[in-house]
Amino acid sequence: MENVVLIIHLILALSLIGTVLLQRSEGGGLGMGGGGGGATGSRPAATAMSKFTWALAAAFICTSIALTLIAASNTAGSSVVDQLGIESGDDGVLVPDFGDSLLPPSLDSDDPLVPASE
Repeated sequence: MENVVLIIHLILALSLIGTVLLQRSEGGGLGMGGGGGGATGSRPAATAMSKFTWALAAAFICTSIALTLIAASNTAGSSVVDQLGIESGDDGVLVPDFGDSLLPPSLDSDDPLVPASE
């Protein structure tokens, strides 16, 4: 199911890019083009292309949410820490197992190994 939604999502993304690039510029976006107006100018009626773009955008957002929900349901109950094999201590705190000590190995069991001068 996830692969089907992902393929639909990719097709929608490419279609959305194409329709945005096909639309006519309203001017002023890059500082060029005619038509002042600014905030006081009248906005033209929505064309079929703009309605189609809005429909593609809504479908893209829906597939994004669906992919998020699918991914969340697939990973429910598991964690990266579970994959590391780290066990929890008596108090519930996760403690990695480093062995007996963090000190370097020693020649005899009582003294740590220190560098010798030559």
